[in-house]
Amino acid sequence: MKLAAEILIGIVAIEHLYILWLEMFAWTTQGRKTFKGFPADLFEKTKTMAANQGLYNGFLAAGLIWSLCISDPIWSVNVSIFFLACVVIAGVYGGLTVGRAILIKQALPAIIALTVVVIAR
Repeated sequence: MKLAAEILIGIVAIEHLYILWLEMFAWTTQGRKTFKGFPADLFEKTKTMAANQGLYNGFLAAGLIWSLCISDPIWSVNVSIFFLACVVIAGVYGGLTVGRAILIKQALPAIIALTVVVIAR
């Protein structure tokens, strides 16, 4: 069960590294293809804002990766729970304020990972 929890944490971290890349470095290119409902004329205007959001996603990924590198099992679990909870909260908030797809794409993987982490400890 511990291995499953670590794999799920890794998947959530990779997802947030992808979001970092998308929002910080590919907002005006790949971002246009990903966020088709967003007005095309706003991508350039919101480039700095998107990069800021991407940076926050990078912090979430860093925390999750850090949790996998901690040798003390109690601290590792506590850090992973904290960062997964942050992802869940951000995903739920985004789902309620931006669009339901965020609940599925961001919150749900973190909820699954968090559940497995709690069960595995």
